[in-house]
Amino acid sequence: MLKPKINAKRILIFNVNWLGDVLFSTPCIRNIRHNYPDSYIACIIPSRCYLVLKDNPYLDEIIIYDEKDRHKGTLAKFAFVKFLRHKKFDTAFILHRSFTRALICRLARVPKIIGYYTKKRSLFLSEKITPPLKNSCHRIDYYLGIIEKAGLRVEDRALDFFTSEDDKKIIHDFLRQQAIDEKDFLVGINPGGNWLPKRWPREYWAILADRLICDFGAKVIITGSPQDMALVKDIQHLMKEKPIIACNIFNLKQFASLSQKLDLFVTADTGPLHIANAVGSKKIIAIFGPTSCAITGPYPDKNVTIISKDIGCKIPCYVVDCKDNRCMKAVTVDEVLEQVNPVRKDGVF
Repeated sequence: MLKPKINAKRILIFNVNWLGDVLFSTPCIRNIRHNYPDSYIACIIPSRCYLVLKDNPYLDEIIIYDEKDRHKGTLAKFAFVKFLRHKKFDTAFILHRSFTRALICRLARVPKIIGYYTKKRSLFLSEKITPPLKNSCHRIDYYLGIIEKAGLRVEDRALDFFTSEDDKKIIHDFLRQQAIDEKDFLVGINPGGNWLPKRWPREYWAILADRLICDFGAKVIITGSPQDMALVKDIQHLMKEKPIIACNIFNLKQFASLSQKLDLFVTADTGPLHIANAVGSKKIIAIFGPTSCAITGPYPDKNVTIISKDIGCKIPCYVVDCKDNRCMKAVTVDEVLEQVNPVRKDGVF
């Protein structure tokens, strides 16, 4: 096996901030491990993303860095630098284009700091990687590009997400308590999203859930994070039928185990979409609006149907305070249901 050109014994991966993006970084983590099977590898992530990497066998350590919370102040950042300095990392791969992350690694006296070149942080990088053109590649390939251009081998690009038998048992017990068995057509819907323009209208979700229950005899489970509780309650109030509410009940690991039991999962472009896909959910319908499936779409996509409408706006669009949300409103309930019918006719359910 050829050795990578960078000699590294204690490796630090400074990761990105969002759940879906951290999941997209898992091929990068695995490929770094393949290049350095005997090295010590740690990864820095925010606490909200901890469960994405928990139990990842390619990491020796997960380090929490909350730049907007416990590490917000200058003194907290210097304490974090001191902590890293004692770890004596010799190589850092910075997946984020952040100036602060590069500075932290330099202050922590990491000799080799590798990341995409930006003018502001170029002095801190020992290996300046030329970034791809903006929005020219999928996030998976964006992160893999850092290590590949640094001379490491990239063997594959599959996502990793690991669950335990305890997680599976929790879901088994939950479904039994809800009187759900293997004969039921079990559908999960995930109405939330980390920013509002990516959300399908709540009244659409309510109509979809009612139609799934009435027209298909489905058992519908509404999933979501604690921040989605108000949204889920609104949807429940708008519905005529009775869904099963699983919002703020399961952690990410347990949600992943639930998604493996679903016959269908309907969601927007969110972290749960990519978790469900990573663990092999049977069938996923993903509603895309302001984001581009070429950049943040699910991979692999063999079990995924993506629905999006061209309404004349530039995609991707990152106008987080968009007032009309036309791109999401343009996707109708009937268009989503059309993607359910062929699955049932094929006898999958």
